[in-house]
Amino acid sequence: MIRAVTVVGGGLAGSEAAWQLAARGIPVVLHEMRPVATTPAHKTDRLAELVCSNTFKSTELTNAHGLLKAEMRLLGSLILEAADGARVAAGSALAVDRDAFSGSVTERIAGEQRITVVRDEVTSIPSPAIIATGPLTSDKLAEAIRTRLGVGALAFYDAIAPIVARDSVDDSIVYRGSRYGKETMEAADEGGAYLNCPLSRGQYDAFLDALISADQYHGHEFDEVPYFEGCMPVEVMAQRGRDTLRFGPLKPVGLRDPRTGREAYAVVQLRQEDRAGRMWNLVGFQTRLRIPEQQRVIRMIPGLEQAEFLRYGSIHRNSYLNSPAALSPYLAARDEPTILFAGQITGVEGYTESSATGLLAGINLARILSGDEPVVPPPTTMLGALYRYMSEADPKHFQPMNANFGLLDDLSESVRDKKRKREMFAERALSDMRTWIEANALLGTAAARAS
Repeated sequence: MIRAVTVVGGGLAGSEAAWQLAARGIPVVLHEMRPVATTPAHKTDRLAELVCSNTFKSTELTNAHGLLKAEMRLLGSLILEAADGARVAAGSALAVDRDAFSGSVTERIAGEQRITVVRDEVTSIPSPAIIATGPLTSDKLAEAIRTRLGVGALAFYDAIAPIVARDSVDDSIVYRGSRYGKETMEAADEGGAYLNCPLSRGQYDAFLDALISADQYHGHEFDEVPYFEGCMPVEVMAQRGRDTLRFGPLKPVGLRDPRTGREAYAVVQLRQEDRAGRMWNLVGFQTRLRIPEQQRVIRMIPGLEQAEFLRYGSIHRNSYLNSPAALSPYLAARDEPTILFAGQITGVEGYTESSATGLLAGINLARILSGDEPVVPPPTTMLGALYRYMSEADPKHFQPMNANFGLLDDLSESVRDKKRKREMFAERALSDMRTWIEANALLGTAAARAS
């Protein structure tokens, strides 16, 4: 008889993981602590309750979130099926009636004979298990995770800076270089580890005025985090004084422009985020500005006038793991492969991304218990590229990530038209996903039960 698997957390990722396990013949005990223990965000005791927006974002294949959904549909996602059934008018976005959506997921899970829902708070880590407790993981379980994986494995808030696409940066303005030339040999071969955006005094003053007056996002009370020097929003630093940024993240000292031989009045630095060098992080630009304001203000920086944003900055409460340092490539404890993690706790951002990791966690734990090896889609797919990021990102600078085209392996040919390039990304991703699914025999019973 197959031993029951524990899934901790009845959110999007946990519900999807439980469904995928059950669809593959694995009995599941799904633990959800509500209503026995509550969170500051949830209002009901239903599974898969949406606590913020009611949209899963775009369904278009030329959008990274739309592509990820298409890949999930190939794998038989419960969450997307429920979302389709609860959809409300929102153009190309997959927006849902949140009550109908969570009600549908709850009903489907309760009606699955292989899933037993238990309402209690889990305070230790069992095995085999999938931990999918999200950004509001209870204190007791968070401590158990820290003890199990290491004190430095779990963070409790995000301080995220925006990321822009490398090919949207103006090379006629920016220059490579590290402060005082301190860099690795590899970086030196490329001319420097950072991209530097020089600002004159007039440009700095205009940028500073725009930054100070920009509209900020104000979320839930539980979303507030203590501001200390390590996560100070750039707009808060700017309000401390006109030279605060010039003596902080925009410090020009030691950064001479090789084209002029001089230091600029201020310098915004971009640090490479991915192995391929297609994603660049604005150093020190963690922010609570609203998205349109981030676009407007950051595009005032010389060299970033046409910046394409792959991730926007944010600061909010979010318990998440340093996955590159603590987990295996398929997001399991390195010393115990039957303890997997899924959802926002792994370092993904967004409803769709969280659901996708739950889906793959369920598939992989079922494979492991059946004697097969765990699998991860190729990095030409959006799901595979997300997993690669969480496995191979620099642990010293790891921050949660959403789906974006900058994560994917580049195309074998140069394509100038952005829309056509994204179409080609999507065509390749879906073809490779279908091939991967067939090669690993991932459908069959699961697809039939989820359809």
